[in-house]
Amino acid sequence: MSSTLYGLSPKVCDTVKKAVTWLDKHAIDYQFYDYRASGLSSELLDSWLALTSWEELFNKRSTSYRALTDEQKNTLNGDSARELMLANPTLIKRPVLTDGKQVLIGFKEASYKEWFGK
Repeated sequence: MSSTLYGLSPKVCDTVKKAVTWLDKHAIDYQFYDYRASGLSSELLDSWLALTSWEELFNKRSTSYRALTDEQKNTLNGDSARELMLANPTLIKRPVLTDGKQVLIGFKEASYKEWFGK
């Protein structure tokens, strides 16, 4: 199973760093994609949203969320959250791990062990 790990550089995101460290420690083959540096396409975001809900993907604990207006926060729905995540990918929980058939949001060692059968 070929997987891609999406997020911000492990140099700036501790959660992505934990995921990268775990994957490397277990010699798991994956590709890393920094969507802040390389951009986030609507097709990529839509592929994740086809596999999980916007509520799972949208990071309400981020600094970027706190910077939203009250109106933006109070009127959040699938469409507005999608547009906000496209405009500001730091509103996406990190990391996002996918093999194209399923998606895993965030890093929890137990979830990664289950995903990779470790």
